[in-house]
Formats: sequence, structure tokens, C-alpha cells
Amino acid sequence: MDKPEERQMIAADVSAIGKIGAVPSILEVVAETTGMGFVTVARVTEGTWTACAILDRISFGLPVGGELDVSTTLCSEVRDNRLPIIIDNAAEDLRYRDHHTPKLYNIKSYISFPIFRGNGEYFGTLCAIDPHPAKVSDPRITSMMEAFSKLIGMQLESEERHLKAQADLLSEQQTSELREQFIAVLGHDLRNPLFAIESGTNLLLRKKLDPASRSLVEHMRTSSRRASRLVGDVLDFARGRLGGGIPLNVEDAPDLEETLQHVIAELQGIHPARSIRCAFDIAETVPCDRDRIAQLLSNLLTNALTHGASDQPVDVAAYTGGGSFVLSVTNRGPSIPAEMLPKLFRPFQRSVAAAPQDGLGLGLYIASQIAESHGGRMDASSSPEAGTGFRFTMPLRGGRAG
Repeated sequence: MDKPEERQMIAADVSAIGKIGAVPSILEVVAETTGMGFVTVARVTEGTWTACAILDRISFGLPVGGELDVSTTLCSEVRDNRLPIIIDNAAEDLRYRDHHTPKLYNIKSYISFPIFRGNGEYFGTLCAIDPHPAKVSDPRITSMMEAFSKLIGMQLESEERHLKAQADLLSEQQTSELREQFIAVLGHDLRNPLFAIESGTNLLLRKKLDPASRSLVEHMRTSSRRASRLVGDVLDFARGRLGGGIPLNVEDAPDLEETLQHVIAELQGIHPARSIRCAFDIAETVPCDRDRIAQLLSNLLTNALTHGASDQPVDVAAYTGGGSFVLSVTNRGPSIPAEMLPKLFRPFQRSVAAAPQDGLGLGLYIASQIAESHGGRMDASSSPEAGTGFRFTMPLRGGRAG
């Protein structure tokens, strides 16, 4: 293969990774779980190393599409051996303490797992690095990295099938099988290691620990819980985007107001300095999945507390009437341009200034999917006078929200 052909192939692969909506979430979860500052999906050939997706918290300085001399990387060894490389501390690792790669890039911890296409062909690596040591050899972390690598390989296959389907449509059965495989990986292979990590930290916190160790374990537990929430959001995203919608357990909820009050109290505890005002008039029983409605309110209220003016109240209203149930959240602050309002419910929408801890930008998208699964809809409005409001409307019995 000549140089122009190879560059064209690599550019197509970078583009394919960029189209996989779950990849930014995967990088976030890896960073949160391992504590490492640079995570990337790299396309690795015999002569090239190219970054396809990047999360950079250590100012490594490599952009998407950026290249490294493959001979200076450990990914070339992963490619040759088709096995992962895991280094907790390069300075203490007998095999890698004198290796040129850790010295060249000033890294102590390193983890890299191979990514294979559906036909078994080697694609590249999912890897993370950091200038500080990290316990990445923990089996729970390595199993998570292996699952993520498999997931990316599956999604590459999905993207390739999608391109082929433009000329030759995939059968509904093939699409359904791929969807079920993808959701199974998210729901089982990724959640189990995170659950194990959180369970381990809970056990450690029951023991006598010095202040520094306790602080570290508490940070690990907080990070694992956040990573679990991120995986949950990605799972909901996959269900909503790949078909089938978000599953519901619908039943009559005569005590729905109590559920909503619990969500408000929880977020009020997290934001004690903020004012949250409530106005409820739920006179009729609402048939719904109360846990999903609580999730919807939590997403809307978190969004309002994050982006609304900190010195202004946030208003939550819920009522029944005219055959419908309505739930709304309104905050004050700079208004949103009208042309931007429809885009707010798209996945991975975050403000330009959003920090990594602000989440994945899935909250409003998942809220809209919950609304749709209930046969309802989400609306957004914004003006300097009335503030920015999000309203969920659903029919109480049969039909769809008008």
C-alpha cells in the first residue's frame, strides 16, 4: 500500500471512531476509574501511530489526528504481540524501568489494550498514560479495559456495516443482534467491575484507616459511583439511539409527589446555597415509571442548578389537568437563542465552558427519551423575562401528549 492510500485509510479510521457516540463516554469512564490523565483510542499500523479520540487532562498536547513515531510507543509492542501492556509504576517495573518509551514521554503508569475489528484484524489500542503511578493492574480495571476495547471493536464493525448498508441495507435481524450485543456489553461487562470497585471501597471504609488512606478510598468510591452513573447514561443513550427505547415499569403512582420531593431534597442537599421553589397540584393518579420520572426531574433540575443564575431561584412545578400530567423546571439567567433550543435535546450537548465533571451532555437527551417512552414530549423555552424552562407533558390515559 502506497503512502497516499495508507493516509486515506487512516483518515477514514479516525473519522469512523469520531462517529461512535459512546467513545467520549468511554474515555471519561477510563479516566475517572483509573485516575489517569491522558486517554486515547489510537490507530496503529506497522509504520504509523495516529490519535483517533483523546481525553487530555495533563496537557500532553496531542490533537485528534495527531501522529507519533510508532517506534517510540509501547503500542507497537501491543500490535506485534496482540496482548495488553500494563504498568503500575515504570520506575519499579523490571521490564520497563529502562525502556525508552516511559523515559521519552515522562510517564509512570501505562495501560493499553488491543482493539480488533469484527473480522479479527488488528485496529489499534485503547490506552491511558499518566506521569504518576497508578494501580492499573487491578483485575477490575483490566477487565473493564478489555470490555471497552471489545465494545469499540464492535462499534467499528457497526460503523462499517452502516456504510455498507447505504448500498446494501442490513436486515432487521442483523441490526437487532448487534444492538443486543452492544447493550449486553454495556449492561453487564462494564457495570460489574465498577460494582466490584465500589464494594471494595465500602469494605475498606469499615476498617481503621489513617486520614490520608481514608481520603484516598473515599475519592475512589466517589469516582466509581460517578463512573457507574456515566455507564448508566451511556446505557440509556444506547437503548434510546439503537432502537427499542428506554424500558419502563409503568404502574399507578398515587404518591408521585413524594418521589419528586425526594429528588428535590437530594439536590437541595448537594446545593445548600441555592433556592429551589416547588408548586405541586397532582390531583389525579399518574400511571408512570416513577423511578424514570424521578430520573427525568433529576436531570432537568441538575441542568437548571448548573446553568442557571446562582443568585436566583429554580422553580419546579407539577400538576394534573386536562387529561395530562405536566412537570416543569425553570431557572433564571442568560436566555438561550431560539435557534439553539431544538439542539438541547441532542446527545453530548454541553456548554463550551463545561468542565469534565459536568458530565457527558446526555442529561437532557435522556430526559427526552424518558418522555417519549411515556408517550409524552419535552419542550424548551427561554426568554429574559420568563427564564429558561423545560416542560414534560404526558397523557394520563392512552394517546400521546398533544
